[in-house]
Amino acid sequence: MPPAVVQEKRRFNQAALLLLAGKRAVWSHSRAKEWLMKIGSIISGKRVETISASASIHDLVNSLNSHHVGALVVSSDGKKIDGIVSERDVVRAMPGKLDQLIGMHVRDIMTVDVHTCTPESTVSELMQMMTELRIRHVPVVDATGALISIVSIGDVVKNHVSELDSERRALRDYVASGN
Repeated sequence: MPPAVVQEKRRFNQAALLLLAGKRAVWSHSRAKEWLMKIGSIISGKRVETISASASIHDLVNSLNSHHVGALVVSSDGKKIDGIVSERDVVRAMPGKLDQLIGMHVRDIMTVDVHTCTPESTVSELMQMMTELRIRHVPVVDATGALISIVSIGDVVKNHVSELDSERRALRDYVASGN
């Protein structure tokens, strides 16, 4: 586990002990909430777009554009994950193959080793996975492995910024109250 994550967990545990002892923790409640926030809260109401492995690259690019997304889950039935394909995959397929790109299919450029998470995974766990694996999109699956949503790095950053803003407001109000 990276040292930053270990340090953050240690701070969370210290804050929890102080709260149990009835003392104010220096580490804010919103930071603890962020550490424990589940992916399920981020994906609420969020659709996931899929594409068939046999779709053309032309169809892929049009679908990415029309849905305003950076990645599509490759699935034949909308539940079983066969792979994932992103804008980056299209760009990586171009060097030396530009003339062949028109005849290629999603199966030719998709990533088949897909890393997933569940609604019960924490935002912190997902941030760590995305950072270590250098991935920007993670499909969300249920207990049976069926596709239910997708989380992007943008979703995670948006959530993180929102939590930091909440923490800033709480600290400002705390200071203003004179406690």
